[in-house]
This record gives sequence, structure tokens and C-alpha cells, in this order.
Amino acid sequence: MLGVFGTLVLIAGILMIPYPGPGWLVVFAGLGILATEFHWAHRVNTFAKRHYHRWIRWLGRQPLATKLAVMSATCLVVLATLWMLGLFNTVGGWLGLSWSWLASPLFGP
Repeated sequence: MLGVFGTLVLIAGILMIPYPGPGWLVVFAGLGILATEFHWAHRVNTFAKRHYHRWIRWLGRQPLATKLAVMSATCLVVLATLWMLGLFNTVGGWLGLSWSWLASPLFGP
């Protein structure tokens, strides 16, 4: 049962990674929960933490242009996800906008 809960927490964390908030914290928590039952999860957690910290240190050393490029790419992922999920069309409906490009290609108008 703990393995199922850890897996759900891990999946939620992975889905949260590109968004502002505790995505990586939830990933590490999910792996920590799984590590109580599975040795592979402990190894993956250690590996992920090490590379996460390397990424943060590397990004901290980069010039402003690189940091802005990473932020822009992250924003594009978030916007694309929200569009695909139909949020733009929903908000457009609240505002009385019926622009076709707001509609999600997954859910239609």
C-alpha cells in the first residue's frame, strides 16, 4: 500500500515540475516514500538529488541570457500545457471571447 502511495506522490511531483511550486520537493518525497520499501528508489532518489543540485549550481553560474532562456522555455511548457488542457478556452468563455485559437486541440471548442 505504501508503494502505491509513493508512486502517486512521485507521479504528482513529476507533473508539477514545470510549474511554479514544490514539484521537485514532491518528486523527492515520493521517491523517499518508495525508498522505504524499494532499494532502487533510494538509488534513484540519490541520483536525482545529486543531478538536481548540479543543475541548480550550473544555472547559478550562467549569464543572465541563459537564465532568461531557461525561464522562457519553462514558461512555454507551462503555457502549452495549459492550452492543451483547455484552460485558455475556459477563461476565454468567462470573458465572452470565442476565438478559435483558444480551443484545445485535445478537447475541441
